[in-house]
Amino acid sequence: MQINVSQLLKETIGSVRNYELSGTVDISNDGNGSTAHGKIKLMRTNRGILVKATLDTKVKVSCSRCLSLFSYPLELSIEEEYFPTLNVSSGTPLALPDEPGCFTIDEYHILDLTEAVRQYGLIAIPMKPLCQEDCVGLKDKP
Repeated sequence: MQINVSQLLKETIGSVRNYELSGTVDISNDGNGSTAHGKIKLMRTNRGILVKATLDTKVKVSCSRCLSLFSYPLELSIEEEYFPTLNVSSGTPLALPDEPGCFTIDEYHILDLTEAVRQYGLIAIPMKPLCQEDCVGLKDKP
């Protein structure tokens, strides 16, 4: 889920790019990636690139009642600012803001959405997911 933003970084503040995005992301870090797809809007800011995205994906979770594994749909609304590490024109290093956990654009001007999608996905998973609304849970065996 990577986008080259070198041309957008050269443009004026307020410049916008819209994309349809589809890619694989491993939200739960279990080696089972799922496809995320949706729309993304990139806007040039005075400090970097503002990303606004709406993505749909699924994640495998265990039902909190019956413990069966099932696929849970997620709709993610992402809004994050990405900061360049190098000046796109001169190639000189840029100082990053003093914000812990800020997202960066690498030295090749590639904006990688993978970590943001993973973090937003983890937050979107309910604490007690249910495989179905009327799940009866674990049953005692006679």
